[in-house]
Amino acid sequence: MRKALLLIALTGLALPVLSQTDTTSQNLEEVLIQENRIQIPFSKQSRNISVVGKNQIETTPARSLQEVLTFVPGVDVRQRGVSGVQADIGIRGGSFEQTLMLLNGIKLTDPQTGHHMMNIPVPLVNIDRVEVLKGPASRIFGQNAFAGAVNVITRLSEERSLRVQGYGGDFGMKGVNFAGSLPAGKYRQNLAVSYDESDGHQYNSDYRVSNIFYEGGAQLNEANEIRGMIAYTDRTFGANGFYTSAFPDQWESIQTTLASLAHTYQKDRFYLNTRAYWRRNEDEYRLRRNEPEFFQNFHTSDVFALEANGSYQSKLGTTGFGLEVRKEQIESTNLGNHDRTLSGLFLEQLVQLGSKTDLRAGLYSNYYSEYGWKHFPGAEVGFQASKSLRFYSGIGSSYRIPTYTDLYYVGPTNIGNADLVPEQVRSFEVGGKWNRSGWRGELVYFNRYSENLIEWTRSSDQDPWQPRNLNEVTFNGVEASVHYAINPNGRPIQVREFMLSYNFIDADFSGQEGLESRYALTALRNQVITGVLVGFGEKVEWNTKMRYVERMSLDPYFLLDMRVDYNRLGKLGFFAEASNITNEDYIEAGTVQMPGRWFRAGFMVNLE
Repeated sequence: MRKALLLIALTGLALPVLSQTDTTSQNLEEVLIQENRIQIPFSKQSRNISVVGKNQIETTPARSLQEVLTFVPGVDVRQRGVSGVQADIGIRGGSFEQTLMLLNGIKLTDPQTGHHMMNIPVPLVNIDRVEVLKGPASRIFGQNAFAGAVNVITRLSEERSLRVQGYGGDFGMKGVNFAGSLPAGKYRQNLAVSYDESDGHQYNSDYRVSNIFYEGGAQLNEANEIRGMIAYTDRTFGANGFYTSAFPDQWESIQTTLASLAHTYQKDRFYLNTRAYWRRNEDEYRLRRNEPEFFQNFHTSDVFALEANGSYQSKLGTTGFGLEVRKEQIESTNLGNHDRTLSGLFLEQLVQLGSKTDLRAGLYSNYYSEYGWKHFPGAEVGFQASKSLRFYSGIGSSYRIPTYTDLYYVGPTNIGNADLVPEQVRSFEVGGKWNRSGWRGELVYFNRYSENLIEWTRSSDQDPWQPRNLNEVTFNGVEASVHYAINPNGRPIQVREFMLSYNFIDADFSGQEGLESRYALTALRNQVITGVLVGFGEKVEWNTKMRYVERMSLDPYFLLDMRVDYNRLGKLGFFAEASNITNEDYIEAGTVQMPGRWFRAGFMVNLE
């Protein structure tokens, strides 16, 4: 913790500079959080939510969404490599299987394994913002939003534009991405393409990643809008140590396709969005890269879904309602051929209790063909003590069904368990938010009690890993953060953004005596994140990010990253960035050694 305390002290040196408060401060007061039914401004939310805006995405020293998320308080990103090749995302001590990823509200659940959840087929340049909801979210988004949800938001532009970016760096790293917007009358459309590759930072860690993303939409009239999307990503990589340290020559190739079509009707006090989507994931895995005959798996999973979500405003407040039907299926040389269906009903109500208090409560009822009915209630209450200060509290429940890998996998070091039952959780949180003159602060305590938690365990080093339902697991945590941002005002030197956060998590495991845990005990215990974005004149921006991470059963580490941009928003700009400047020796997931100091530089062309 000495490095963490030093980190906090160093960032405190920036505070005197921040006295140059600007009345044009940037804030999120009017940003509508993109839930599927009731949409509430960020400032009125009674939940712990982090929003990563486009400016933050572009100035962060990162080459992927996964790397951007490493700087979000309370989010645990466990990477196996760089540039988003593969990463597991956890929230508040939850595993990668317990976080739901969404793209514009579309669930990216993978029935094979949560390791594929972050195969987001959208180039980073095309992401408008990212919303991270911490805590149980089944009542809002459905099953698998166990510990939280991450919603990636894109935006259809009404202006013609073209953005081209290219870069190169250590480990033979290079990449290029293209993003264009070409509206035609009422029809708006975006196209984005990206390609990244590297020789890898260690033996058998090379990768090739391609993304193609297209979306279009039209406002048919005042009440009706249509929107469609099709996206594809191809990831091929050496997987040294990804799933086991016993086989350093592992290799994997994954192709993910996503297509959706949506219609929105909005008139007076009534809102209804209906959509259909399909997601396919194809996965080829080899235990020995150049010897497929030794051990090779092919998996193809499909998800077909129909959804209808709406809201109605009346004298009683805002009523939200929704319906979803989804079919999941897989064809696999290892897991076998399986399918299952899901039906879900959403109902919630937002009411104003006097001038300062609001209450939001609801229920998600779910039917799975293999597990029957499950019901998940939840509620939040908020109290607006003043214009700048808000207190809130909430309770909720969530659950997650086992993946097909959990149930049926058979391999040399991992064996599934067909007797698993869904894991369930009850959560409680209480907190407060403060917002004034460009400053935002938040403090929250949470408690999560899990039953039948699914965790991969083993009795000894000679035994294979196998998932089991643990009886009881309780997580307690505290999250504290402060953030400051102002708009550029032409001063020679200006601190444009500052943030500092601390997160602590404690876990109490019961019914695990004599068992070695694979994922649960690698969750965060202490996390400190800080960052300072400094502007030099109108064209130069220097972003410094620092992280201290201590996990429950791994050695702690400290990381320092930096990025400098020149003329980022102009027609021609340049950037240079470096990660792990202190050359720290660290591991985020499994036994995969992360790279030491590494450097990238590139250019950007912006045309309108």
